[in-house]
Amino acid sequence: MYQGHNAFYRYAVLLFKQHYTMDYNNKKFMIYNGCDRGLCIRGCGRQDRQLNTYDWLADVPGNASSTNLVEVQFKNTRKGYYHNVNNLDLKKGDIVAVEANPGHDIGVVTLTGKLVELQIRKANLKSADDIKRIYRIAKPVDMDKYREAKSREHDTMIQSRQIAKNLNLQMKIGDVEYQGDGNKAIFYYIADERVDFRQLIKVLAETFHVRIEMKQIGARQEAGRIGGTGPCGRELCCATWMKNFVSVSTGAARYQDISLNPQKLAGMCAKLKCCLNYEVDNYIEASRKLPSKEVVLQTKDNDYYLVKSDILAGLVTYSTDKKVMANVEVITARRALEIIEMNKRGEKPETLLEDGATKKQERPVDLLENESLTRFDKNKKKRKPKNRNGKQAPKGRNKPAEAQAKKNTDTDKGGNTEKE
Repeated sequence: MYQGHNAFYRYAVLLFKQHYTMDYNNKKFMIYNGCDRGLCIRGCGRQDRQLNTYDWLADVPGNASSTNLVEVQFKNTRKGYYHNVNNLDLKKGDIVAVEANPGHDIGVVTLTGKLVELQIRKANLKSADDIKRIYRIAKPVDMDKYREAKSREHDTMIQSRQIAKNLNLQMKIGDVEYQGDGNKAIFYYIADERVDFRQLIKVLAETFHVRIEMKQIGARQEAGRIGGTGPCGRELCCATWMKNFVSVSTGAARYQDISLNPQKLAGMCAKLKCCLNYEVDNYIEASRKLPSKEVVLQTKDNDYYLVKSDILAGLVTYSTDKKVMANVEVITARRALEIIEMNKRGEKPETLLEDGATKKQERPVDLLENESLTRFDKNKKKRKPKNRNGKQAPKGRNKPAEAQAKKNTDTDKGGNTEKE
């Protein structure tokens, strides 16, 4: 047993030395994994892009060569999947030129290996034709065109908003994304109703001289593209990992006994928080094991009404009054179901507690029992008397009188001297 622990310790130290080194000059740990291009070569680190995928198979031998599929991310949350037909040595963080319609686009490799196949299943691609090819690792010429196209996005968005306003279209253009070669622009817009933007496309094409593509997004997608921090202190789910958005209703809040406060239930997008659906299935399943609120528990002494339920803990609170918390008893849901079965058979237990146990009378705790009420009061210090000059008088009871007598004596002596 000891030898096994010792071997595991040596293996852990070996892994630490392989992945980390200590910079003694700066007193900092540095990740040592051969990363020389962009992001971490292993792909397990947190990156500075939205919808990051944690590659937990990065250290498995042969993972990268198991498939030629590669995940490439573009601006904000837009991702695509491509075939590495040229067998390029691609790693997480490489900037590549990929096939587009028309021309080519520039993106960043965010995932390689077996996990790409799982991501494709989640993306629900309609056909294999949606998976295009990777041309090459981006050259300096490609990057110059890419930067030039990206520099025009903000001005294009402001100008397109003014064009849509002049056409009296009830829509908001939230973002503009240029293709890597600058031949195409994607306009992301938000609209509550269907919008006829055929005239808008003609005006945009004449103004910017590029191919126009319009994509409608919802409020949740817009929040994911912008990003931010939620009230929980973490990054927004729609900006980090969530791709498919499911409708959220207030019923999810009712199942979890959450107060229906619109300000607390709304997220950054002004819609109901997506996290309301995370645990609702567990609450629904656990609530099936609880007794109904309409069933009254009958004992030999009183009738008890259900006033409160702790769904996940399986505890229920009963009171002898429907409106006021009187003679409160907290029991388990299993005990409540047992009493219901007993009442159906015509039996009444002595108490709600199991085995007829009586509730212990807890003595109220007096926090000030052994404390003084004046313990926080400060002792007032007596002020010392001051003389006419503002100085404190000497200590002692008779010292002021003695000082006055001495002063009179000195005056008399001075007068006698002058007469002589």
